[in-house]
Amino acid sequence: MLKLEKRASPSTFWTWAAPVVAVALTMVVGGLMFAALGKNPFVAIRTIFWDPLFGEFAFYFRGQLLVKAAPVILIAVGLSLGFRAGIWNIGAEGQYIMGALFGGGVGLAFYPAEHWFIFPLCILAAALGGWLWGMIPAILKVRFRTNEILVSLLLVYVAQAFLASMSLGLLKNPEGQGFPGSRSLAQYPATANPELIAGTGIHWGVIAAAVVVLLTWVLLDRHILGFQIKLAGQAPRAARFAGVSPSRLVLLCMGVSGALAGLAGFFEVAGPAGQIKIGFNVGYGFSAIIVAFLGRLSPLGILLAGLLMALTYVGGENASTNLGLPSAAIQAFQGMLLFFLLAVDMFTNYRLRLVRRRVA
Repeated sequence: MLKLEKRASPSTFWTWAAPVVAVALTMVVGGLMFAALGKNPFVAIRTIFWDPLFGEFAFYFRGQLLVKAAPVILIAVGLSLGFRAGIWNIGAEGQYIMGALFGGGVGLAFYPAEHWFIFPLCILAAALGGWLWGMIPAILKVRFRTNEILVSLLLVYVAQAFLASMSLGLLKNPEGQGFPGSRSLAQYPATANPELIAGTGIHWGVIAAAVVVLLTWVLLDRHILGFQIKLAGQAPRAARFAGVSPSRLVLLCMGVSGALAGLAGFFEVAGPAGQIKIGFNVGYGFSAIIVAFLGRLSPLGILLAGLLMALTYVGGENASTNLGLPSAAIQAFQGMLLFFLLAVDMFTNYRLRLVRRRVA
């Protein structure tokens, strides 16, 4: 019979092999799913993973790859800080929405003025909005010992209700012929998140994601705070003996992850999404959880995992258009990444052993 046996120490091999094996299994099982839908699995996998990088329109797709990866990387890097410390913020989608509402709302409050300081002010407001939404579960956990997983997740639905209310009420475009949604932030020069390189779609959100990855790497590898975050997650009792305050870490990690999610929300509504409207959020806050774990909670790993996830977005849209694959199949394909990663990651701390069954 097979038996799971705990390892004396985590396996270095499986720590780095697990994401690769998970991606390979996702391709195999995803290919079987595409075949069950009546599509050629090899063509589908090629369309998703190969064509956006090396196909006929690769130059355009590569730019879109960075655009799609930027919000996921921003959110995932913030989440990874908390995950490393054993703080589980599952509500980044809500913080993403609130950042978009705060940042976009501040920009629209100045309409139609075109001052240079409006865009930076929107960025600060977006970070503040995400930070405030992240502090709700943080304060409740510190003060009343509530579960941050449940509170942060439930706040996503509250944020979605706020988004619907603002799209139909306070932020609704008065010249929109009755349709829900704000004025176009992308066409209002003071709030527009412009294309920095013609023909690629790359905007300030991409630059922000790159800077955040670099700063987080420095924080975790070169700063005492990064050491405290890692220590709190690996040895909570030792961290307390070393003078690390769990409450401060909760406030810090939830606040930083909320602020970064808020930034991602504003960069999205001021750029690709174009306006605040119901449904502008496409699940980046939840996809970032997959990216954080796929990247092993490392900033550089998250960068690579974010690009891989973006490839499934861009390639998935390409496959939906050219092969007629339903969007639900693409979402299931993306979900397989997390499923297989969690399954294979078990071998990091456990090994399978074949033992003889004892006869009574």
